[in-house]
Amino acid sequence: MGLLDATDWKASWISGDYDVPSQRLSAVSNFKQMISAMHPAGPDQVVCEPIIEGRFPIDCFRRLIKTAKQVVRARLYITACGLYEARIDGVKVGDFCMAPGYTDYRKRIHYQTYDVTDMVQEGTHALEVQLADGWYRGSTGAWGLLNQFGTQTKLLAQLEITYKDGISECICSGKDWEWSDDGPILFADNKDGEIVDATRVPSYSGHARLATCKVVPTASDSVPVRAHERFVPACQKAPNGRLLFDLRQNIAGWIGFSISAHAGQHVLLRAGELLDSEGNLTLKNIQCAREGFATPLQQVEYVCREGENSYEMRFAVFGFRYVEVETDTDLHEGDLFAEAIYSDMLRTGTFESSHELLNRFFGCTVWSTKGNSLDIPIDCPTRERHGWSGDAQIFFETFSYLFDCETFERKWLHDLFDAQRKDGALTQIAPYGGVDSYMKFLDGSVGWADAGVLIPYRYWKHYNDPSILSEFYPGMQRYAGFMMKRCGKRGAFSKRIVLSREAKKFLVNTGQCYSEWAEPEDVHKMDWKDTVTPHPEVATAYTALVMSRMAEIAHELGHLEDEKLYQRYADGCRLAYQELSHLQEYTLDTDRQARLVRPLAFHLLDQEQTVFAEKRLIEALDMYGWRVGTGFLSTPLILDVLAGYDLKAAYRLLENEELPGWLCMPKLGATTVWESWEGTSAQGGIGSLNHYSKGAICAWLFRCMCGIECAGEHHFRIAPHPGGDLSYAKAAYASICGEVVSGWKRTDTGWSFDIAIPANVTADIILPDGTEKAVGAGTHHFNCKD
Repeated sequence: MGLLDATDWKASWISGDYDVPSQRLSAVSNFKQMISAMHPAGPDQVVCEPIIEGRFPIDCFRRLIKTAKQVVRARLYITACGLYEARIDGVKVGDFCMAPGYTDYRKRIHYQTYDVTDMVQEGTHALEVQLADGWYRGSTGAWGLLNQFGTQTKLLAQLEITYKDGISECICSGKDWEWSDDGPILFADNKDGEIVDATRVPSYSGHARLATCKVVPTASDSVPVRAHERFVPACQKAPNGRLLFDLRQNIAGWIGFSISAHAGQHVLLRAGELLDSEGNLTLKNIQCAREGFATPLQQVEYVCREGENSYEMRFAVFGFRYVEVETDTDLHEGDLFAEAIYSDMLRTGTFESSHELLNRFFGCTVWSTKGNSLDIPIDCPTRERHGWSGDAQIFFETFSYLFDCETFERKWLHDLFDAQRKDGALTQIAPYGGVDSYMKFLDGSVGWADAGVLIPYRYWKHYNDPSILSEFYPGMQRYAGFMMKRCGKRGAFSKRIVLSREAKKFLVNTGQCYSEWAEPEDVHKMDWKDTVTPHPEVATAYTALVMSRMAEIAHELGHLEDEKLYQRYADGCRLAYQELSHLQEYTLDTDRQARLVRPLAFHLLDQEQTVFAEKRLIEALDMYGWRVGTGFLSTPLILDVLAGYDLKAAYRLLENEELPGWLCMPKLGATTVWESWEGTSAQGGIGSLNHYSKGAICAWLFRCMCGIECAGEHHFRIAPHPGGDLSYAKAAYASICGEVVSGWKRTDTGWSFDIAIPANVTADIILPDGTEKAVGAGTHHFNCKD
């Protein structure tokens, strides 16, 4: 059953025996002096400067356990404000990484349960727990902000043992637990890395201090983060003379090595995604300067002990392909390894085709999904590592084809609604940490905050699970209320817009938003003013979409009065958008693709406007050389819009291999999806090479190209759309009902189709020539003419 309420917890929260802030120097700020004291050869042995002032070593806790008779059941319930790793007699408990996970610790703390029966059989045992800063007080966000959820890390642990004679014993964290902070890990930070002195052993010379926490821990509802693929990278000497290891794959993960060394020898590891023009590792594309230093550092400093040294990161995750090494040890290729770290979700979607670059871009998207799934959906595993709501909402459909993300996304929705403001606004980031005042200004931004409605809606449609709607409906109602209050209002920076009286009631001409965000720089160069002034075109469009979705949700849940209200606002915003499009500044007669894709995708235009916009989009694409000119919000929509009236145009855009476009990324050597179309040449050289957002187009490969779409309980719609220069394509989706497969091949006279439907499932097959077939379980073959 687990521990269900506060009275089930007999344990006490504990912390290290020191004050925060403290007069003592952290291990980091005084690193050279500490090493000098331990190694008489002096501080010159230190490879690099200290990382960050004012940080503390990790806490080491220990409790000796004596079991005098046979144990039939033992459960360890444990959590922390910080990151913990528990060991019994030196053996790690469980295989979770980065536990207890990422939440707003001020509102929700998850605990994990481990079966340790085999680890505490009759005898004396040592339960040891190491506690690091983690997300709780470590470096968070682009600027490396500290102490976002608290200043004192804390631990809560309860070991419940049941003996064969029926007697039970409860061993609880408390002030009797031994503690010290003189263990080998002198510094640990999610983003910046670790400093480790392997010559040190924790003394446990002190005792824990009792701490307090107002939040009652709840059983974790997240997907465990685990170690997955292992890489043994190739090694060469870089032009700067340092060792350079290449994984040949950009990942989010950690690094380890096994070497023989003498005490006091050093290893310095730095990890990154990119080599500079000379072939040396650089982190300039992911670092932001703050108070005289750059973050993230993504580095490990390791001081060796005598003899064999085996090391693996434990309290940090890096985004990297390359590892640069400086060392006075004898470290060779094969000694260093890396492991991909991500939430352990079942892979559900595969795709293959005759187009090699398309296959490789699909692979880039899969790897970016892995690298950006670290207990929450993050934007990148390097610079920010935030749970950006905009990234999550545009990528959800692709995510739900590639992986079983039901539990993962549901957990993150709890994080999102935990951060909901009193006025109903949802935030751009969840959990809500590492946010500066400028970013807070943009909470409630359309396209981002709308994730609170759009993700549950798409979740419901994809998984045919309406329970997600009822669970989050109160929060969605509050957000819809926030949006409705902005209709018809003007803000300090609003432009004067002349519309009819009725349309004015529903125009959204106030509030700040990111607008389209990250269009190619020769289409629209980003400017700070874009996030200060209102964007009535984008805001009115997304308000119309959200209200339409809310009306449909309210109908599903039987809230008929709500449905009428939301539909009235959806219709009103649609009218406002149509009138807005007649004004010169917001005209449909534009070469800016996003301005045409958005209203077509959201069905905001009247018939005459629709015909014009469809024609104008083809002209805009032709003018831009059939390259992608959309940004963050409209890129996932453009192929669907085109395929709706010109399938050849959709394929032509998809198969473009020039910048900006999807296929240029793998063509230029990418192994994950880039943040910006131009890679690191955009945004002043600051750009992640592992952002999944532009991979959102992969949902189109499943739903349109191969035609797999959930259409109800145990029912699918299979409507493939072959085309372009592809001679074959095949997608497989492992649904909760079984695997659905749809593939096609070009023949001399047209197309052949092979479709597989699992047991107890039906499907409607719709071929390009209009032929429709209702089928049941089994494999089915069809042909049609071109």
